[in-house]
Amino acid sequence: MALNHTYEARLLQQETTVGAGVQVLLLALMGTAIGMGPAGWLTGLAFALATWAVLTRAVLRSRLRSFGPANRVTLGRAILVGGVTALVADSFESSPPVTVFVGLTAVALILDGVDGKVARRTGTSTALGARFDMEVDAFLILVLSVYVSMSLGPWVLLTGGMRYVFVAAAKVMPWLNGELPPSMARKTVAALQGVALLVAGSGLLPYAATAGIVAFALASLVWSFGRDVLWLWSVRNQGRTPAEAAIDEVLEPVAELVGGR
Repeated sequence: MALNHTYEARLLQQETTVGAGVQVLLLALMGTAIGMGPAGWLTGLAFALATWAVLTRAVLRSRLRSFGPANRVTLGRAILVGGVTALVADSFESSPPVTVFVGLTAVALILDGVDGKVARRTGTSTALGARFDMEVDAFLILVLSVYVSMSLGPWVLLTGGMRYVFVAAAKVMPWLNGELPPSMARKTVAALQGVALLVAGSGLLPYAATAGIVAFALASLVWSFGRDVLWLWSVRNQGRTPAEAAIDEVLEPVAELVGGR
């Protein structure tokens, strides 16, 4: 049994190591094709190393027996996101080729709808796979928002930062970690962010139209997060009056701090 587990662990490590190798190969191809500068190289390599380290640790802790086809698709998306990240970092020194930026981003966004279907059809859906998919999506939106903010202004960073603010808030208010019901609207709004930022980053539309599209996408994201927060609040406070809920919300972090929890 121990031998089998060791063998499976080695196979999982091989998968993540191959992913890191492909990431470096993509960076090398990009560097040769567009002459990527030090900022792009260093950022891309840091992304590859961080992805390899975090993913390897996660798959070993999850005790998966195999990496699975869906996770391979998500890993492929992560590699593309690493390429986009390198381009965005390089854009602080020189403008990246629009075709390369749009191509990598578009494929990464398209594949977002593939890994889930593969997981369901192959019966390989896992909590790790869902988390991996979500983190890759969130990081891509963050990187795209950084790029677009250079032309539209810092307000665009709200698009990429909102999910991370939500996660940080959940550390203080654990009820935000509650399970949400499935929602097609939530998925649609999430997909809209990537499309809007891709269109904005392509520079194909006039400034006013680009700003309007990104602003609409951001407004829909605020609505989606707001709706989910209100739903989690209502579930948490079932059976309590609004006044009692408000008092508990103020006192609970204090009680946890005093109690050392």
